[in-house]
Amino acid sequence: MSRVSLSSWTLRRRVAVLFVIAGILLGGIGTTAAVTAVDSNDNLDVILNKTGPMRIAGQELYSAYLDQETGIRGYALSRSDQNLQPYQKGLTTERDLLAQIETLNDAAGTAAIRADLALVRQRAADWRQNVAEPAIAATRAGDPAGTTGTAQFDALRTAVNQLQGSILALRNKAVDAAQQSSSVLVTLVITAAVIILLVGTALLVLLDRLVNRPVTELAAQVRQVAGGDFERPITSTGSPELRRLATDVDGMRRQIAAELTEVREARAEVVAINEELQAKAEELTRSNRDLEQFAYVASHDLQEPLRKVASFCQLLQRRYAGQMNDLLAFSRIGRITAGFKQVDLATVLPEVTSQLEARTAEVDGTITLADLPVVEGEEPLLTTLFANLIGNSLKFRRPDVPPVITVSAERDGDFWKINVRDNGIGIEREFADKVFVIFQRLHPRDAYEGTGIGLAIVKKIVEYHGGRIWLDLDVAQGSSIWFTMPAVPES
Repeated sequence: MSRVSLSSWTLRRRVAVLFVIAGILLGGIGTTAAVTAVDSNDNLDVILNKTGPMRIAGQELYSAYLDQETGIRGYALSRSDQNLQPYQKGLTTERDLLAQIETLNDAAGTAAIRADLALVRQRAADWRQNVAEPAIAATRAGDPAGTTGTAQFDALRTAVNQLQGSILALRNKAVDAAQQSSSVLVTLVITAAVIILLVGTALLVLLDRLVNRPVTELAAQVRQVAGGDFERPITSTGSPELRRLATDVDGMRRQIAAELTEVREARAEVVAINEELQAKAEELTRSNRDLEQFAYVASHDLQEPLRKVASFCQLLQRRYAGQMNDLLAFSRIGRITAGFKQVDLATVLPEVTSQLEARTAEVDGTITLADLPVVEGEEPLLTTLFANLIGNSLKFRRPDVPPVITVSAERDGDFWKINVRDNGIGIEREFADKVFVIFQRLHPRDAYEGTGIGLAIVKKIVEYHGGRIWLDLDVAQGSSIWFTMPAVPES
């Protein structure tokens, strides 16, 4: 029953169903890719912004406890209040570091680290209550300091090491999850490419089976009839449209065959009506020519839609090939890495402007580079970052106004704040949170070219380097984008 029903589908219906199925599959892949990208960003946030600072704080916490122990020993030996300062400084540092680790862990939500923090606080309190404070009191009273509390301080040291182990476990878990998310994104891109390839192949096979070959067979049958085989039935195994066409042509064949039979019978029975038979023969000849011409026209007209559908498939491939390449590049950021090194932006920016020289000259643009610093990062990713930002400034320019683009930097603690400013059409305030989201477009596709992934790639590169990016909403004209990059540590 289902096979008979499917065979009755028209060619248009089959092609429509094929593209609907492909659209649903690609839409699902796109949604899954977006969710996976968000999950990957969350894991990178845990690695860069939570476990990294927590591990550093854990190491400094261990040093703070060593300072406290050293201060107690020095005070007990010298009985000088000045030697007690490391102990007091260690107490302040301890409180700050424990609060910092606890705040970062609250964002990560790890019960093991929370339990380890409680254990560290308890053992630190025990050591101070049973060792440090009695030793201080005894020294101030002039009595011997007594036990040094080595066993209790070793227990405190073990608790700190256990805390560090839990932080490392959380980081390793986030690293594994981030790697898995990247693998999923690559798999999704490959799957989308396979789906497009399969849809194109299925469409070509469908058109070949339902149109091209049936039309060729129908034309051959018509030529046989036109050659004199009027008893040859004309049939088609193609689409319903072609089968109906074959039925109509076969009706014409039967009509012509019947008329020819009548002519032949009349010629055999009455020789006297030879002139009438000759007229019928001429009419039959004209009918044959009309039939052949009809078959040729039908074959030609049905092959034209085939070429148009094939052209549409090629257009579909060209339109979405770029978006897949951009999505693959987005998924590779941070996954394929050569490690950070010192990068001189004063060398990188001239290379970027050289790449964009043709586009800049085309719109009579001006790119000004201020004093640019040396930062920690990956040079290929930083080149991509500036190429996207400056390319956007060249693209989104005001009509009839030559674009003017300025790149500058200023020091902000351990980071450099870098600014890319232009005099273009600018970005409305309500879109400030959307411009860095993947696939977000603020303008119609026919107004400005692009895939909507450029600024999302910029944001991911900045965050991969440990920085942040934002849109300056206080500029009077054009757009101004700020981002931070880690400065090279001073030797």
